Amino acid sequence: MAAKRITKELQDLQRDPPISCSAGPVGDDLFHWQATIMGPVDSPYAGGVFFIVIHFPPDYPFKPPKVTFKTKVYHPNVNSNGSICLDILKEQWSPALTVSKVLLSICSLLTDPNPDDPLVPEIAHIYKSQRARYEETARAWTQKYAMN
Repeated sequence: MAAKRITKELQDLQRDPPISCSAGPVGDDLFHWQATIMGPVDSPYAGGVFFIVIHFPPDYPFKPPKVTFKTKVYHPNVNSNGSICLDILKEQWSPALTVSKVLLSICSLLTDPNPDDPLVPEIAHIYKSQRARYEETARAWTQKYAMN
C-alpha cells in the first residue's frame, strides 16, 4: 500500500511539480527522499536553496512522513536538528495530504512563521519583538548555509 501510494505521488510530482520545490527518492529507496525548497522571494530566505529529507513510514499515508531540514535555517518553527513544527506533520496529518502539499506548507511557513507554536522560543521572541533583527539573522543564515 505505502509503496504504491509513494510511487503515485512521485509520478504526480514529476508531472506537476509544486512551484519552487522538488523531491524524489534517494537512490533506489522509495521510502527515503530528498527535497529542495527555494527560499520564498517575499521572505528573508529568498535566494536560498534548502535541502530537506523525507522518510516515509511503512504505514504511509496513514502516518505522516518524517520531514527534516538538512540545511541550517534560522526560524522559530525549525530547530537546530532540522525538526519542523508544523501541525500537518503531527496531529493535523491526513491521508489526503501529499508530499507536494507538505512542501508547499513548509514554503509558506518560511514566509509566515508561527511564533505562537514555536520549536525555538528564543527565535519566536525575537520574531515578535524585534522583527528587523530576526529578518537580518535569517538572511545572514540563508547567505551562509543555503547559498553556494
